[in-house]
Amino acid sequence: MVGAFTNLHGKHDVFEGTSFAGMTDRAIARQGLRDVVAEVTEAEIDRALDAYLALLEVELAKAETYRVLPGVTKLLESITGLPDVAIGLGTGNVRRGAYAKLARGGLDGAFGFGGFGCDAEDRVELLRAGARRGAELLGASLESCRVVVIGDTPKDVAAAKGLGAPCIAVGTGGYGLAELAACGAHRTFTTLEDDAVQAALFER
Repeated sequence: MVGAFTNLHGKHDVFEGTSFAGMTDRAIARQGLRDVVAEVTEAEIDRALDAYLALLEVELAKAETYRVLPGVTKLLESITGLPDVAIGLGTGNVRRGAYAKLARGGLDGAFGFGGFGCDAEDRVELLRAGARRGAELLGASLESCRVVVIGDTPKDVAAAKGLGAPCIAVGTGGYGLAELAACGAHRTFTTLEDDAVQAALFER
């Protein structure tokens, strides 16, 4: 995103001191544009995101620090194909960026649907969009489905609460388990490697 603003506006310090954790791509672009253009329009946001995505796909291919977080692959394998379970992605990334990041780790095939930063800038609403798609895949109403959110930031926990869904919070996003619990997380785990995570997904 910094590279996109540097290329488009000659500004490399727009995001100094800003944490992107839990923010949506469109909200990030909107915030950055407030410092560089007279009027922030949807077209300007789209232009910034197009520049960002072009750079992202190049950088992902050569990123040496990219890694799939501990326990993710194992958990996905253990719940994929279970009856009446739909596995979706809830992310502030726009769809193209989200699947580019997943593809780098071979995980793009694990999530057949999602709620994305291009659905809404509000995290509750993007989660709701994903939940609706999951319900449709199951041939059920959203109201009859139990949605569980896995996240690793306070904003993830808050979005789950806004949706009325329990949140399993993981300490892989730079936040302590006590802090995530204080935000209202239903359960907390250091990583998804914990054998109790799968059971927690189905707790009532």
